[in-house]
Parts: sequence; structure tokens; C-alpha cells
Amino acid sequence: MKKLKVSLLAASFSIAFSVHAADVEVLHWWTSGGEAKAAVELKKMLEAKGHKWKDFAVAGGAGDNAMTALKTRVVSGQPPAAAQIKGPSIQEWGDEGVLASLDDVAKKEGWDKLLPPVVANVMKYKGSYVAAPVNVHRVNWLWVNPELFKKANAKVPTTWDEFFKAADALQKAGIQPLAYGGQPWQDATVFEAVALGVGGSDFYKKAFIQLDPATLQSANMIKVLTTYKKLKPYTDKNAPGREWNLATSMVINGKAAMQIMGDWAKGEFLAAGKVPGKDFLCVAAPGTAAAYTFNIDSFAMFKLPNKDAEKGQKDLAVTLMSPEFQEVFNLNKGSIPVRQGMNMSKFDDCGKKSAEDFKATSAKGSLLPSWAHGMAMHSATQGAVADVISQFWNNDSMTAQQASVKLAAAAKTK
Repeated sequence: MKKLKVSLLAASFSIAFSVHAADVEVLHWWTSGGEAKAAVELKKMLEAKGHKWKDFAVAGGAGDNAMTALKTRVVSGQPPAAAQIKGPSIQEWGDEGVLASLDDVAKKEGWDKLLPPVVANVMKYKGSYVAAPVNVHRVNWLWVNPELFKKANAKVPTTWDEFFKAADALQKAGIQPLAYGGQPWQDATVFEAVALGVGGSDFYKKAFIQLDPATLQSANMIKVLTTYKKLKPYTDKNAPGREWNLATSMVINGKAAMQIMGDWAKGEFLAAGKVPGKDFLCVAAPGTAAAYTFNIDSFAMFKLPNKDAEKGQKDLAVTLMSPEFQEVFNLNKGSIPVRQGMNMSKFDDCGKKSAEDFKATSAKGSLLPSWAHGMAMHSATQGAVADVISQFWNNDSMTAQQASVKLAAAAKTK
């Protein structure tokens, strides 16, 4: 992100501002199925506090499109009250001096006691809260249509060897094994699961958190890349450019047997009236049962020239962390509450399993930030690494060795 001109911001703030006294403009990319239902619940709760929700929804690109729109608005001196921002990107926006402190809200509400330290630290800039988290997503899930597996007499895989054996059986039965969306962030999501399943937690940390050049060009990485590319024959010719929710619909509607995707996919199954454990299965991606890659949605608050809008902004932060919102939002979204000590009785088996694994992996050091979803690398680095993965997937002439060299180079992007 290029350094924003402070003078431009200051001058722009003097321009008539579009936020009225009770308006709270919220930038997000929750536009599909379970996500959209979750956003509606947030709107209801905020408006119950007497504020007017001003929707700033930008679809597509796992937030990439939304971030482009946000930069344009901030540069022009018209930031929204809140924007869906996460991971290291919160620090990048903090460096620009445009984020508002939530310390008064956090202290009053006791956030330091309600959030795990690993999460609280992500929400702070130089020790001050500037963002409110709403959930924890597990990224390394495999979604399964059990009816199709039954038809093919195939076993739900727990390793990559088992995955390819099952995929062959499904293909032989005339069933498409893998629903795939060919977009850079989806390529990265699937590749990340393969890397964790093939290489393990320590390999993952060295490669994608520490960005160790030797690990990125290691024999292990070449094995990961080779395994990833081996998935391609099990996808369909319409995969390029497909949105993630359309790939999920393929599993829901019996057009494909599996999808590797984070637990926001569960919201699509639930919105379609499907029952977990019966109509669909949620299992850890092959080889990753003992680890947990996490993605946390959060809203950062922007400095506003309108003091009345600030009140709405702080009420939004309180709402985001409230037990009521954490429960209803995550039941719709497919994720689990980030707020500790929540009653999980209303959550389905997938949600309960996710919460148990989150706690267990945290205790043993295999709770890992998802680099594919902006939790481990700065945005420029993440984009460069993801581009290499997509190039490798789409270019049949690129070897795993060549891709590993490109990965090491991409990791140096700042």
C-alpha cells in the first residue's frame, strides 16, 4: 500500500461528509448465502440501537475488490465508519494513521479477558485496539457429499493417498471428484491445505510464516507442488474463474463429491437446508486433522470527522463482540465465536468440532494463521506468492522445481 498523503486526508475531511448523524457505513464483502444472512443480522442489531446501517458491500475476490474500493475512499477523504479488514492489513492501515482507537470500548467490555491473546494482538495497533473480531474460521476443511461417495463405494479420505484413490473411484463411477473455483485466492486456499497435509505444521510455519528461502525451495515443497498439481485432472473445464459459492453448490446439488474450502462453505449448505452429518460431511483436509489454519474476520474503525458517527461506530464495536451477535452471526456464517466462554449448544457438530480443535491445536502449537486469507503475510507478499501458485496451476509447462524458485523470489516482495 502506498503511503497516503496526510495533507490530502486533512483537506478532504473539511469537505461536506456523506455520513449523517445516525449513519454507520460498513464496508464488507458478505454478499452470498450464509454470509449475506449474517450481515443482515448485524444490520438488525445495530439499527436496534437507534443507528442507520449504510451498506457498502463489494462482492468478489475474497475481499480484494473491497480493499481496492476502500483505498479509493480513504484517499478521497471519505472513509466508511468501519471496514472488514484482517490480519497484517490492520497494521498496514494503522501505519497510515487513519484508524480510530477502540480502547475505551475494549476496556469497558473486557476484551482482553474475552479474546485469546493470539487474536487480541491482531486487533491492536501499537498496543491499542483498532478492530473488533467477529469469528474464527477454520480454513482446512474438506466438504463431502456422502451420497456420491456411497454411489462410488469410496472411502472419505484422511490422507492424500486416500484422496487420490477415492477420486479415481468417483471418476470411474462418472462423478466429478472435486469442485474447484479457479481464482487466485481459491488456488491459494487449496494449495495451503495440500502444503499442510503433505509437509506438516513445522514445514508450514517455516515456509509461510517465516518465509524461509531454503524451505520454499526444498524437496518437501516440490512434493507439495506436485501433489497440488495432481488435483487438476479431477476438476472440470469450467473451473477457471468460478466463484467459491458456485463450487460449493456443486457439492450441495450432487454435481461434485468434494470441495476444499474454509467453513464459510458450511453456511451455503445450511442456507440450502442441508443437514451436517447427513446431507454433507465436514472433515479435516487430508493429512491436516492435527492442525488448524485460521482466518478471523474483523472490522477496523476509521477516524471520522463526525462525532455523532463516532457514537454509532463504537456501538457497532460493542455489537460485534456481544454474545448475542457472536452466536447468531456464527450460526449463519458457518464459523465459531471468537469470544471465549460462549455456549456452543446451538452449534452443529461441525461447529463444535471446530471449537474443540481450535482449543486443542492452540495448546500444542499447531494453530496456524492462514496465509491464503491474509493472516500471515503482508498483502504485497501474499499477493506475489498466490500469483505463483496460480501460474503453476494454470501453466502446464511450469515444473514444480521452477515454481519453488519463483515462490522463494515472491516471498521477498514487500
